[in-house]
Amino acid sequence: MSSNISRRGVLAIGAGATLAAATATGAATASAAETSRGNRGSDGAFVREETRSLDQLYKAALAEGGKLVVYAGGDVDDQLAGVRAGFSSRFPDIDLTIVVDYSKFHDVRIDNQLATGTLVPDVVQLQTLQDFTRWSRQGELLRYKPAGFSAVHPKFKAPDGAWTAVMAVAFSFVYNVAAVGADVPRTPLDFVDPRWKGAVASSYPHDDDAVLYLFSLYVRKYGWEWVAKFAEQQPQFARGSHKAGVAVGAGQKSVGVGSSGTLLATGGASRWALPTEGHPFMAWGQRAAILKQGAHPTAAKLYLNWMLSPEVQQASYSGWSVRTDIPLKSGLKPIWEYKDANLDGFPVFMEDRATVEQLKQTFALYFGEVEGAPSPGRLGLHPGR
Repeated sequence: MSSNISRRGVLAIGAGATLAAATATGAATASAAETSRGNRGSDGAFVREETRSLDQLYKAALAEGGKLVVYAGGDVDDQLAGVRAGFSSRFPDIDLTIVVDYSKFHDVRIDNQLATGTLVPDVVQLQTLQDFTRWSRQGELLRYKPAGFSAVHPKFKAPDGAWTAVMAVAFSFVYNVAAVGADVPRTPLDFVDPRWKGAVASSYPHDDDAVLYLFSLYVRKYGWEWVAKFAEQQPQFARGSHKAGVAVGAGQKSVGVGSSGTLLATGGASRWALPTEGHPFMAWGQRAAILKQGAHPTAAKLYLNWMLSPEVQQASYSGWSVRTDIPLKSGLKPIWEYKDANLDGFPVFMEDRATVEQLKQTFALYFGEVEGAPSPGRLGLHPGR
């Protein structure tokens, strides 16, 4: 199967790879420098890593008013149930509100709130990585380094503390153990085998930028011919990256594409899988930052410190950590050691909005327009207020 794509696409990919390598090198250099002397923010001030304990921050957050609002990217509200429960158990007197919506809705919501002087959240935790670099340039983010910041992998933080990733996420495919039997899919090429016609579920790539990047990697590897054959499989598309995994777990479909998961789960009806080496999947760090105009900066600092704490990083659903000093469970390497994860590529991809929009429209030609209500619902302008 041909792997040809347009010359423009090849140039974009090459430029992205070069920029990614330069970014990684620069981040590593900056990380070494920050370890020895700290980093200056855009105002020239040094940003030191937090030295207060969680209990000290908790006390200070209560004195501040004891409230915290987080806007978090996700598909359904209960995806952050574990975070809510864990934070509330550890800090019971903080009035925590976590509003879950698609990141692409949250970011424009925040922009509008900033423009109208009606900002609601204190913390943003989103998949739209390009927003963090933009908000940083605009001076909207508080430069802050939680405890453990120096242990965060350089790919997962801004050297000046404008943002840091708090969880590592990977997208690949999932299959129903009973349905596939001995025909376990090993690579995305297996998705287009005629035996799976009518048995594939997928997230819309033109509705979720992470799924879009995953499908763009498939195009780079297998060509647009693969996309045409995938369309012929009559996949069941749905809004929300969780839907494919839900359909497979319920036995409605045999294979699901474009879902997050963990290699650690061995029980249950379905398995999340990485493809055979040499075939692509994608991973990234979910970035979080404190909005400078937020009403509860100390509670926001408490949240970031807790999210980066060893207790939370060790309990990560994916099994991966953004920190370099957290022991991983048996069978896992640090996510940055999986060369097929394209860890450098996603941030570069997200910055190139022209290519993103072009790809969305191209996939709509193959798969049809996105249909259905957004899975988190329609939350309006000021949820959590």
